[in-house]
Amino acid sequence: MSAATTRSRTPRTPDRLCAEAVELARAAAEEAAAPGIVGEHVSVVAEGDRVVTHFFECREPGYRGWRWAVTVTRASRAKLVTLDETVLLPGPDALLAPEWVPWSERLRPGDMGPGDLLPTDAEDLRLEPGYTGEDAPPPNSVLSEELADLAEAEDAALTDRVVVPERGSIAAVAEELGMRRARVLSRYGLHTAADRWDESYGAKTPMAQAAPASCVSCGFLVKIGGSLGQAFGVCANEFGPADGRLVSLSYGCGGHSEAAVMPKPPRPAPPVLDSMRADEFPLRPTPDEGQIPPPDTTSADLGHS
Repeated sequence: MSAATTRSRTPRTPDRLCAEAVELARAAAEEAAAPGIVGEHVSVVAEGDRVVTHFFECREPGYRGWRWAVTVTRASRAKLVTLDETVLLPGPDALLAPEWVPWSERLRPGDMGPGDLLPTDAEDLRLEPGYTGEDAPPPNSVLSEELADLAEAEDAALTDRVVVPERGSIAAVAEELGMRRARVLSRYGLHTAADRWDESYGAKTPMAQAAPASCVSCGFLVKIGGSLGQAFGVCANEFGPADGRLVSLSYGCGGHSEAAVMPKPPRPAPPVLDSMRADEFPLRPTPDEGQIPPPDTTSADLGHS
């Protein structure tokens, strides 16, 4: 190891006059801070030849572990120590704010509110160029070159994009197929959306695991078009946990239309009226009604002559 390397690793000895200027450094720190914020003298560090930094404890409640750093210096062969700068710096155990994260990375679903704008990157992997009629159709376009030229001619005749194309025209068909949009959902965006929806309302959720049947056989499921319709639909059960949401066909809940069909309440039998005979209703009681019959004395008379 060379002597230069040894000297570079050796701690620099602070200048004596600058190291002794503790009160000067304290006065500078108290001038920059609020009253009572500057605490005890912590340490002295040599920054260079005749350049020394004094560290003082910071008593600010919100800056735990921070230190006031006051740098002083003096000119060569001069005995007067002057102030260089005063700053508040974090110490080894300082309470620091979390690392800054760009808004595009810290944005989470549900963070947007009314009036918020969410711009998309020009190279967003979730999107791919669509067909608007302004440029030549992509190589995999469903329109042939002749139809693409006709659509471009019809687009040129439209001066306002708000105007609805004529029914049956090529532009109308392209708009119905979603081909007049500047960008459309890419295959990557389609798969990420499907994975996200399946994670929230898919077969692996606790609700689906306990469901009596899946949504594919539910009467409340509203079918959707496109390739997503092969795996997803919209729930229309107002009492279900996924009402109005896109659910996987393998999802399920206790609100399945055929899970527990309630039986009809039993209907009482109609009353039976026998009108073929007349019921007797006496107006007054008979003379013997309600009297105890006399005892039979025939056998007793026969025994005594």
